[in-house]
This record gives sequence, structure tokens and C-alpha cells, in this order.
Amino acid sequence: MHDRDGEALGKKVAFAKTELMPWFDELSRRNPFPNASEQIDLVVGVWSPVWSTIPFQDIFPGRIHEQSYQIFQANGYYANMARYAPGKLPLLKQFIEKLVAYDFMILQKFEVRSEQWFIQNIGIQQGFRLNLSPLSSEKAQAWFESAVQKQLAKGEANTTPDFQKLDRSTAKKYEKIFQATAQLQHLYIDRDFRLVKTQRAAKQRPSYTIAVRKASTNLITGISN
Repeated sequence: MHDRDGEALGKKVAFAKTELMPWFDELSRRNPFPNASEQIDLVVGVWSPVWSTIPFQDIFPGRIHEQSYQIFQANGYYANMARYAPGKLPLLKQFIEKLVAYDFMILQKFEVRSEQWFIQNIGIQQGFRLNLSPLSSEKAQAWFESAVQKQLAKGEANTTPDFQKLDRSTAKKYEKIFQATAQLQHLYIDRDFRLVKTQRAAKQRPSYTIAVRKASTNLITGISN
């Protein structure tokens, strides 16, 4: 699956419809933790999305799939983040990718109500880095913890994301995403594997994500995976 995550979104959606849905249905029937309230403790930690049809993940070109993460904390904070290797010109691409990387994070909050997961987007973090070392799970977690602390310092009243550093086209796309509260459903979950269905509206095409747990790390809440 991992080598197919770089395919175009339309190709991945078609692959899910024609090849994966029977497997998804079977996994859903075998879900050992079907109740959302039972899933909260399981989801805490660092996950690697090895395959996904979520559109916003590739809103920027050049996402490095091995440096993409989903991180959950027991206090209700959650993030999707990835490193991107910018540069499109063939003569410059290799040179730029070796020197510069772009890290992007969507900071979110999650809650379970009436045995359903709800996800709210509350902020973004971004920055150019010297691409001297990869965005490891430890670096990703430290960045996430710093973003959570900044958000806590702001207080719950200030949850409007800052789009000023994004180009106009990308900002419009994210403004639309931030307006909706997504519903998330674990079709299957155990301590090391998740199959997730997400949807922002009833008429919207659902997205699917397959994620595997990264090595155990301690979150700022003091909980170990």
C-alpha cells in the first residue's frame, strides 16, 4: 500500500472502490473496538498514514510520505503534519530538495459525542527548514507539543487560523476546510493499526486512511503508548 500513496488522488479513489472496499468491509466486521468511547486510549500516540484519499494531504506538491504523521494526545489535541520537498524545475529540483524543506501542520481538536468522533481544525503551523536531517517522529512530536502549548496559551477563545503566510489559492482551499467539523469513524482499530473513514458533509465523498503506529514515545500529558 505504501508505494501506492504517491499516486494521483483520482487513481487512489478508483483503487479503493474497485479493490479495497471488500477488505474495508471485512475489517469493519472484525473491528475489536467498535465503540468510539473505547478507541480514545488506543489512538493516543504517533501514527504514520501509509495510504490515504484525504485531499488536503497533497494540496502542496512534493509531500515526503515517509515523513508524514498523525499525532493524538489524551487531552483532545490532534495534528496532521508532513514535510514537503519544494522545487519543480528539473534543473533546480534536486539541488533545492537537498537544501530546503517545507514543514506543514494542521492543528486540530477531537472529541467523542454519542459514540461518534468529531474533528475541529483550529490552527496551522508551517516553516521552511534546512533539509539536513529528516522530520523524524521525535521531531514531529516535539513540534506538535510546542504548537499545543502555544494554543493553550492563547486560550480556547482564539481558534481562528492564520492564513497570511499561504498563497491566495491555497488559503482559499484551507479556509473552506476549516469551516467544517469533520466526522471520523474507525472502521478498524487496534494498538498498531487504524483504518479510518472521514467525511465533512453527508453529500461529500468519504475519505479513507490506513495508518500504522510509530515507535512508542511519551507525550506531554505523561502518557506512554
